[in-house]
Amino acid sequence: MNPFLLTLLYFLVAVAVVVVGLVVFEQITRKYKDWDEIRENNAAVALSIGGKIIGICIIITFSIFHNDTITETIIWGLFGMVLQLVAYILFELLTRSFSVEEQLKAGNLAVGIVSFSVSVGLAFVIGASIS
Repeated sequence: MNPFLLTLLYFLVAVAVVVVGLVVFEQITRKYKDWDEIRENNAAVALSIGGKIIGICIIITFSIFHNDTITETIIWGLFGMVLQLVAYILFELLTRSFSVEEQLKAGNLAVGIVSFSVSVGLAFVIGASIS
């Protein structure tokens, strides 16, 4: 396949998987709406969402390096997104002394940075495990 066309297809796949991921993450946050918080200049929420976007893209990058087809890249991208979702839920469950969602809504930058770090850090682990 023409390398320019292939690059365009991978780009479109990445955008689609990121959009699906953002829609899913928006649905699981019950205490706030992501884009409303960003519009209100909530940097903690922006960091958290940014980490998810970068995390999903890291996973897709590893998938492109290790797979031969667009279909495999889509599957790995969606699977990685699900694992990112699990990581976020575990992060919320493991911080029993406070609610991650409430802290993000309140604009707690420290929680936003940790949320960003969890997403990006685990994306490298997930991505490296793709074969």
